Amino acid sequence: MYDSITVAVAGAGFIGPVHVEGLRRLGIRVKGLLGKDLEESTSACKQLNLEHPYATFEDLLADEEIDAVHLAVPNVLHYSMVKKSLAAGKHVMCEKPLAMTSEQSAELVELARKSNLKTAVNYNLRFYPINLNVRDRLAKDDGRIFSVTGSYQQDWLLYDTDYNWRVLADQGGALRAVSDIGTHWLDLIHFVTGLEAEAILADLTTVHPQRKRPLGEVSSFTNDSEKEQATETIDITTDDCASILFKFKGGAKGQLFVSQVAAGHKNQLKYDIATQSAAYEWNSERPNELHIGRRGDLNQVLMKDPGLMTGTAAPFVNYPGGHNEGFPDTFKQCFRSFYNAILGDTSAGESLYANFEDGHRELILCDAILESHEKQAWVRIKE
Repeated sequence: MYDSITVAVAGAGFIGPVHVEGLRRLGIRVKGLLGKDLEESTSACKQLNLEHPYATFEDLLADEEIDAVHLAVPNVLHYSMVKKSLAAGKHVMCEKPLAMTSEQSAELVELARKSNLKTAVNYNLRFYPINLNVRDRLAKDDGRIFSVTGSYQQDWLLYDTDYNWRVLADQGGALRAVSDIGTHWLDLIHFVTGLEAEAILADLTTVHPQRKRPLGEVSSFTNDSEKEQATETIDITTDDCASILFKFKGGAKGQLFVSQVAAGHKNQLKYDIATQSAAYEWNSERPNELHIGRRGDLNQVLMKDPGLMTGTAAPFVNYPGGHNEGFPDTFKQCFRSFYNAILGDTSAGESLYANFEDGHRELILCDAILESHEKQAWVRIKE
């Protein structure tokens, strides 16, 4: 089905190779990859068995075989690379956040509209089958949503010796934990519930106002044993954790806690959605289970099973019940939705991937979160 498409990936760090794997599992040809320089590009292509290392982004865009570009590069590069990709006539799948500011993302939304190209932001957590199932359940639920509570917690930046480019405001943006992982929760909740935030109260904390940066870059999620090298002390202004309250249109309330300094939590997103008829609780570290709470009936635990998945979820479940689908599968399924749209085949009845408008929404929310923290007051979301 996808043999008419050729893709190139920009980014040789943690996520770039994940994109390559997800694309290949769909049968999409990945011709080559761009690293920070030709040496890194060549090394990554050798490791991933890709045929073409690119020396520069301009070289990648000049390749007439490339139909779509996947951007898995530091946040500060997203805006310029998206603009160049659209100008070169390439479809774009961009890692989150879409840009460094909402002004930049607004411009990208408009450019995407004018381009007649398909554009997406990789909010892959939408594509756990359980989340697609919850979306269907809430769409059919006659009862209104009362509240949404949850968290996204990691521990990979727990120590002041933990360092990555994401901690730097000029590389990742003024927000870090909120932007890096909190926006996944924000997007997922909007996707499954349809709720729109109208006001936000936020409190941000920088646990380590100074960190020790190795004299020589390190990759994301580096083992502790690999960090023993000379360091320099640098000032940090970005958030390590955050507490956020939401008022949603229609009266529902929300609460989110985000942390990248929570020991033992490797990559845990949780939500609990309370409605008139039931409550739905999900934990990304047990992604194939959904807890369904009832008032006047037995509680249930739904295990991911294609025999029980209908509607939106059905086309995005590839393994039988008892055969778990996890993090790498969400990339494959997100890319399936994106390339189905490119090919004009939306068999699920809609394009389920996050588009640039969704990416822009998250940056508007981030603006409000930062403003609320600075004012220590409720802030209304700008339309």
